[in-house]
Amino acid sequence: MFTGIIEETGTVRVAEEGRLIIEAKKALWGTNLGDSIAINGVDLTVAYMDEESFEANVMPETYRRSNLGALKSGDLVNLERAMPLGGRMGGHLMRGVVEATGTLVSLTPEADAVLARYSAPPDILRYVIVKGPIAIDGASLTVVDKDETSFVVSLVQYTQENTNLTRRKPGDRVNLESDIIARYVDQMLTERGYGPGAR
Repeated sequence: MFTGIIEETGTVRVAEEGRLIIEAKKALWGTNLGDSIAINGVDLTVAYMDEESFEANVMPETYRRSNLGALKSGDLVNLERAMPLGGRMGGHLMRGVVEATGTLVSLTPEADAVLARYSAPPDILRYVIVKGPIAIDGASLTVVDKDETSFVVSLVQYTQENTNLTRRKPGDRVNLESDIIARYVDQMLTERGYGPGAR
């Protein structure tokens, strides 16, 4: 499990079919082979590591659902190690399972913050609520606005400086993970015959 509090941005050293090598520092502290590290919100297993980088294998399903297939050498990625049992919960509960990709629509300065609008598919927007959580490229954020095709988050200065989100350009794809609690509640209500998806 993850919290969506990005520990650092790493640099893609190698991006080949089925394989990523990421240059990192903080994400390697205390990490062992077989541990999980989220890359842009995607939970991947450390298959090899040295003092400056780690390697992870990527399966076809991950490429289909995320933006990892578009990575190239030199790209910055958001990194977070899996949350230790008993660790601090700073963001929101995340699985590191990207459900779909969205697209950056705009970045608009607002005082010291930046309002970022993203378009998203209906099956993600269904679980997006104003003042609720959303993970974008692995970063835990709070939704401040929503319409029929998109949602907005406000990026504070720390997030601007310590993630790859403000380095994106309109049209860039981002990884999305919705709130797992909302998904569980929706499924339970649907199975009991309540709500729009009820049988």
